[in-house]
Amino acid sequence: MIAMEVVGVQEVLPSDTPVVLLRESDGERMLPIFIGLPEAKAIALALAGQEPPRPMTHDLMSTVLDAFSVTLEQVVVTGLRERTFFAEVTLRGPAGIEVLSARPSDAIALAVRTGSPVFAEEAVLDEAGFVPPPPAEGEADGPAAEAEVEEFRAFLDSVTPEDFEG
Repeated sequence: MIAMEVVGVQEVLPSDTPVVLLRESDGERMLPIFIGLPEAKAIALALAGQEPPRPMTHDLMSTVLDAFSVTLEQVVVTGLRERTFFAEVTLRGPAGIEVLSARPSDAIALAVRTGSPVFAEEAVLDEAGFVPPPPAEGEADGPAAEAEVEEFRAFLDSVTPEDFEG
């Protein structure tokens, strides 16, 4: 398993399809995962530290876990089959440890709310990850996060969901 960081959420033009971007914590590879609009909003709000006026589904789930003394230990993006990513969440509670299947978008939305680590299996990164090109010569040196977002935007302008077919 490879530790990942949630870089952000972006929309792919012209279809406006949301994508969450994960980056290796100790590496260069990035992993784009196409997700639904509600999950994209949930992830973006949590990353920005904003709370909606009313709890969203992932906020409710986080509250339920807390109410029953259950912690989200980790999220793992476990596979990619027929352009669909798969994930598992590991929960620890009074009854012990449970590993549940989940959509990566829901699992990541919950992880960013709970501060839980996100991982990806090496095989998933090998299949769907990419190393962004180095910044062009003469580009302004801005914060690293801005550079990553710009690299991601450039990547998204050239990618389609079909690019991830096995």
